[in-house]
Amino acid sequence: MKSALIACSLAVTPWLAAAHDGHGLDGAHWHATDVWGFVALAVAAGAAIWWRKRK
Repeated sequence: MKSALIACSLAVTPWLAAAHDGHGLDGAHWHATDVWGFVALAVAAGAAIWWRKRK
């Protein structure tokens, strides 16, 4: 499980997916899809934490 989590976290790093400079909330510009990616990551992390603590 730990190695799968590490692999997933490395797969979503912004330097792998940047189409051009300036993407992300701190960049020169950002798109709605950039924000949805951050929201999806936060929801997935929250769900994983909740799932582990409920057992």
